[in-house]
Amino acid sequence: MQTEFLEEARRQAEICNACRYCEGYCSVFPALHAERAFSDGDLTQLANLCHNCRGCYYACQYTAPHEFALNLPQALANVRQDSWEEFAFPRAAGQAFQKSGLRIALATVLGFALLIWAMLSLASAGGEGFYAVLAHNTMVAIFLPAFLFPLLSLAISLRRYWRAVGAGPLRFSDLRGGFAAAANMRNLNGGHGDGCNFEDEDRFSQGRRFAHQAVMYGFLLCFAATSVATLMHYLLDLRAPYPLWSLPKLLGLSGGLLLTLGCIEMIRLKLRADPELGASGATSGEFGFVALLGFVGLSGLALYGLGQTPLMPAMLALHLGAVLAFFLLTPFSKMAHGFYRLAALTADAQKKREVAR
Repeated sequence: MQTEFLEEARRQAEICNACRYCEGYCSVFPALHAERAFSDGDLTQLANLCHNCRGCYYACQYTAPHEFALNLPQALANVRQDSWEEFAFPRAAGQAFQKSGLRIALATVLGFALLIWAMLSLASAGGEGFYAVLAHNTMVAIFLPAFLFPLLSLAISLRRYWRAVGAGPLRFSDLRGGFAAAANMRNLNGGHGDGCNFEDEDRFSQGRRFAHQAVMYGFLLCFAATSVATLMHYLLDLRAPYPLWSLPKLLGLSGGLLLTLGCIEMIRLKLRADPELGASGATSGEFGFVALLGFVGLSGLALYGLGQTPLMPAMLALHLGAVLAFFLLTPFSKMAHGFYRLAALTADAQKKREVAR
């Protein structure tokens, strides 16, 4: 990891540890105040606990032009971004996406869409609905490896992270604590429950928390729709296409709406936020991830609306290209931050348990 990022984060963490004004703001500060000296692993853990709500920056009396020039959100964001690149498997892919994420996402979606369009043009599947242009078994053959690769890559990355922060053997109670903190995103609720200052220093808002929840639960609903449809296909011999009031359709449509609206709101919030409080040079990677995820949801909804029209094959190719790109890029995009943050919250729960003994 880059030494200058770690050293700057260490300098600021030591000043914050002496001040303690922001003690109740989020999970970062209790963890920070529990230490007297900060190893590289400690700083990596603090950085991944940080949700970049920026409340501490706007409350701080030592920001520039003070000689201390504290900017803890940016210092931790730089370490956090660097840790994702360092732990990514393979590392070169993680570094490339963070620097040119928007271009890589666009090129990958279009490339896969053209490839799938060529497949659709060469053969007729002879089924119903979408399967009239692309057979179910062909979809499975394409997407199963694309689904398994990110799981393997993320497992290796999270193992590297767990070792780097010095976390011990995992217990179910620790994992439960991490999932509970991630599920309600309480660290985006601000130090006093009024929300965070991500958009404007003088305005507290729950908008960023709600946008993140919409994206997270929208994605989980879409994943649940695919899982339910797979079980219905293979275990119950109920073949797609499914009617509107079927469980896969209800889950997929509600998930697609949440995912699309959540991503639109996240982009709006990012455009309003101060870029000097985020990671240096990470704008392309962040917007590339949110745009790709939002397009997956939007193209899925468009595909449903165009399912009975001549535009369906082209829309299917575009949507499947986006889904394929999303899965393959997940370990290197900001989608991975959800897994790192869950690992950080779990490690934090583990440390609290050990201190309480």
